Amino acid sequence: MGGSEAPAGPNRVPPRKMAHYGKCIEVAMKHLDRFQPQKDSPEQFLEAAAASLQTLSPQKQAFIMEILSGCLEYHKLLTIVVDAFYVRDGRLCPRADYSLFEVLCYLATFQLEELGFQVFRDVVQAQPAHKACKFLRFLFNPLNLGSWIKDEWSLIYETSHVKENWIDPLMRWQPEIQELINQLQGELTSQLSPPKSKAKVTEPKELSLTTPRPRAIPVPELVPQVAETRPVPRSTYEPPKEQRLLEMTKRYNRWKAEELLLQANIEELRCAVPRSRGEPQLQDSKKKPRLRLPPRILKAQKLTFYTPNDNAPVKLNTAAILREGALYQRQVEKALQRVDRLVDGAGDFSEFLEWQRRMQAKDREEQLAAGEVRRLRGKLSHEEAVLARQQVAREKRRTAELKKEETAELMQRCTERRLQEEKSMKELVEQVMETQKNVRVAQTELRKGRRRIAQEVTEENRELLQRSAEAAKEERRQRRALVSQLRALEFQPTRRGKLVDLTQTPGHGLEGEMSVVELRERLALLKETRRRQEEERRDQIIQGKRAKSQELRDTVEQVALCRAAMGRSAALRWEEKKARWAAAGAPSQDERVLELRRRIQEKAAERRARAAPGHVPAPRAVRPKQRAQLEAQRRLELERSRERWLQAQQPGCGPARRLGAA
Repeated sequence: MGGSEAPAGPNRVPPRKMAHYGKCIEVAMKHLDRFQPQKDSPEQFLEAAAASLQTLSPQKQAFIMEILSGCLEYHKLLTIVVDAFYVRDGRLCPRADYSLFEVLCYLATFQLEELGFQVFRDVVQAQPAHKACKFLRFLFNPLNLGSWIKDEWSLIYETSHVKENWIDPLMRWQPEIQELINQLQGELTSQLSPPKSKAKVTEPKELSLTTPRPRAIPVPELVPQVAETRPVPRSTYEPPKEQRLLEMTKRYNRWKAEELLLQANIEELRCAVPRSRGEPQLQDSKKKPRLRLPPRILKAQKLTFYTPNDNAPVKLNTAAILREGALYQRQVEKALQRVDRLVDGAGDFSEFLEWQRRMQAKDREEQLAAGEVRRLRGKLSHEEAVLARQQVAREKRRTAELKKEETAELMQRCTERRLQEEKSMKELVEQVMETQKNVRVAQTELRKGRRRIAQEVTEENRELLQRSAEAAKEERRQRRALVSQLRALEFQPTRRGKLVDLTQTPGHGLEGEMSVVELRERLALLKETRRRQEEERRDQIIQGKRAKSQELRDTVEQVALCRAAMGRSAALRWEEKKARWAAAGAPSQDERVLELRRRIQEKAAERRARAAPGHVPAPRAVRPKQRAQLEAQRRLELERSRERWLQAQQPGCGPARRLGAA
């Protein structure tokens, strides 16, 4: 393409040719700027570019398409060089010239042999001189070509291919390119320093200016009155009331637990006071004496506790409010039905309720008796466990004596076995001394055998290395042939062009076929319809939420009234129940309780009788004062459990009956 046009002179290019190459390079740069590697496909991009170049001459089309296809094919190699140029020598060059440097790098590296130096010089001179001069000086620098450019390209292609096809041709064109760079540099210096000419002397003239009118003072604008902002409420920087109540309750519970723990420690230390001199001590004389604590114990400091607030409001969600409202509504309906039945002549349940109350009292007495029986059985099992421990201690003592005798016998047998082993070891040492005399002869024969084996292995390794070298040589030859074939396939241009009309119907014979433009219009109408439907649905949802919130507020008011009525009725019933139990008295004892107490006394007497002559220490007897405290605490716990059970078993505990009683 370039050989058909001859240059006008050795150092000057005709303006028409420069404009021709400049226009081609400019078109190629515009197409490269629009290419996006992450989104666009190279084949489709080249097809679109070929379609847009139909108005140009075939010669220009071929030249531009060759540049575009080559820049896309070797995009990675060109990017490495241009990015390095911007980092090192082109810091002041704009990023808009990125495509220009890619085109120059592609022509210099891959098309310089085909185009010829004359055409390449015409292309370079058609571009801005200072940009082309700076980039060519960076690209054809022998230090850059032989060091990092070669290494970076070798990471993508083979080193031998890079050196033979790209690096070596660039090094051969080094003198001509250096001459071109000097020529461009001379043009730059001539443009910067134009020939000096005699400057014309400026003749001053008097100015005839009219007197300007004085400026009117502008009216000052009114300052707008900004409304005063409300101060930030104090609740923003303070925790909510519910959180403070919860923290106070936690602190109260912790203090209460510390007080109970302190009382328990005091009770435990009171039991560690030393016995009096007249009290017998059942201790083994061989054991160490117990640590004696001082008889006086300091009292703990009194603490101040805060009672929790039980009237803190509880926040309920929507489901809880509706569930409780439905429950109270069912209770009201049941109460109204009961009143209707009484009006119609139904009987009263007062006699049945009285009989039920008597039977429940009888059941409570039986349950209390059963609880006492369980407690006594536990105490009886404790006494039996103490007797069993004493029996186990005696059996362990006998077993220990038997173990000592067996250990003595085993030690004697071990001593005899050790003497026999020492005798056998002496005999074995004598045998080893005799066998060492023949070791030298065996070692000499072993060395000869090893030398023979080493020579055979060396010969085999030499043959294997020779075969592997021949195989590697053949493999390298096949690789070179394959690379040359691939290179030939890469240089074959692929040009396909196809225009797309968005207003044309495909015509495949399917139902509902339409063009892309019609499809876009229908989609826009569908989006508008959906938007209107969403707005209508949003209005319906807002109205439903408002109706639901009003219904919830009504339900909350009704629930609050029902809760107050049920609380008053439950308090009255609880007072009546406490008065009835205070008058009833303690439950009577039955025969099972008396029998268990008698057996416990017998077991305790047997335990004390067994522990007196033996060495096994019996558990320390509980002092009368401590026993009284334990009995009082047990009775208190029993009374509390009885009250909780009565509260759970009372007939008015259900919500329906509470509402009926109210």
